[in-house]
Amino acid sequence: MTLSQRLDIRQSQTLVMTPQLQQAIKLLQMSNVELGEFVAQEIEQNPLLERAEDGGSGDEVLSEHVATEPEAYDPGGAPAPLTGENLGTPAADDERVWDDDDRSGGSADDGVAEVWSGGAGGDGDFVAGGAAAEAPSLRMYLLGQIQVDFADPAARMIAAALVEFLDDAGYLPDDLELVCAQMGAAPEQFAAVIAQLQGLDPPGIFARSLQECLAIQLREKDRLDPAMQTMLQHLDLVAKRDRAALMKLCGVDAEDIAGMMEELRALNPKPATAYASDVAPAITPDVMLRPQPGGGWQVELNSDNLPRVLANERYYTQVQNAMRAKPDKDYLSERWQQANWLVKALHQRATTILKVAAEIVRRQDSFFVHGVQHLRPLILRDIAEAVEMHESTVSRVTQHKFIATPRGLFELKYFFTNAIATTGGAETVSAEAVRDRIQALIAGEAPTAVLSDDRITELLRQEGIDIARRTVAKYREALNIASSAQRRREKRDG
Repeated sequence: MTLSQRLDIRQSQTLVMTPQLQQAIKLLQMSNVELGEFVAQEIEQNPLLERAEDGGSGDEVLSEHVATEPEAYDPGGAPAPLTGENLGTPAADDERVWDDDDRSGGSADDGVAEVWSGGAGGDGDFVAGGAAAEAPSLRMYLLGQIQVDFADPAARMIAAALVEFLDDAGYLPDDLELVCAQMGAAPEQFAAVIAQLQGLDPPGIFARSLQECLAIQLREKDRLDPAMQTMLQHLDLVAKRDRAALMKLCGVDAEDIAGMMEELRALNPKPATAYASDVAPAITPDVMLRPQPGGGWQVELNSDNLPRVLANERYYTQVQNAMRAKPDKDYLSERWQQANWLVKALHQRATTILKVAAEIVRRQDSFFVHGVQHLRPLILRDIAEAVEMHESTVSRVTQHKFIATPRGLFELKYFFTNAIATTGGAETVSAEAVRDRIQALIAGEAPTAVLSDDRITELLRQEGIDIARRTVAKYREALNIASSAQRRREKRDG
């Protein structure tokens, strides 16, 4: 074998992540609040950037008409979009307020508050707040649980919408009929979603009253017996510490009543207070959706959320003509390039969001017309191929971007459902159906032939379901099913 040196020329394509490209990607995934802060910082640092005046060239409205099938949406056929005006929030003096300073007059609710405030310096005081500034975000914590616990896309959409209606204590409004009608959901489905939401952490979240909040926590502790249920129905007597009346109603002795009251004191009447107070943030939509009289939809970017900036060419020319030193000219040129880049990048970001949102509306037209029961299977790849973008770009666009629709305010990412392609390529099956099939396969496995994730993947593919092994593992863990090794040990030891 002879060793020699030679010079070859090869041509290849590579993507170079320049600093400006990296910054453009960051801009795309920013929320409108983060974008506003970033632009304000850039204007402060760059003398050639300025905010566009209202009515200027930077004030254009970006919109797109989405044509749909003949079954047009009837603007009068659904309730008005949900707002703070037509969906009331709990009053500040209702039973959910616990601080001594908020009490007025000796009402039953004021007395109930003393059960948790400890009265005059009791050592069982409930402290609302404390480390809240360093606490995690409850909204993100709940949405993360919803993504795992809610397999049905329609139920997941309803659950995500209800997160936005939680108050600072973690309660839902008492009257949710308008929300149910707005979503186009069946009342029994809506009630089932709320019941499932009440099983999330922290205990007591998504209650609609103090009584329900405490009942949820007691049920989790397996302490919601008939006597305790009766006590919860008479919280006014608990507040008055009328133990004689409670003993008679609950059918227990004085020692049991004292113990039951101590159990109540150990519960948390405000389950949201251990988390950062962003449960019901003032969300302004990035995109507005309006039905058109002649059919179809008008998808429009919310101009209030778009930072309007201009590169001041006149000022740049004046300063450039006055400069003599090369370092000064280089600095000015760099600032001018940065200013022009930011203007173009903001416009590109806006048009990309509009393009993706319009395609989502086109694909989910049945949801907007008929309600949540008609949410269609949709994955990132569907939108990416339609708008000729990479899936990662679509993913960034749909994170923390909200669309205001006649059926409510939604984050764009919640229009995607976990549909799984079949090996035939023509149809898809829902992720819920796949989860059920995985559960059935494991339930039917023989003690001497425990199925590994790889084997389950093979069996599903034989049934025409194209799925990755890591997806099988994720679904198995979401179903709280142990690994094959652990199941094998349990079957052997059992």
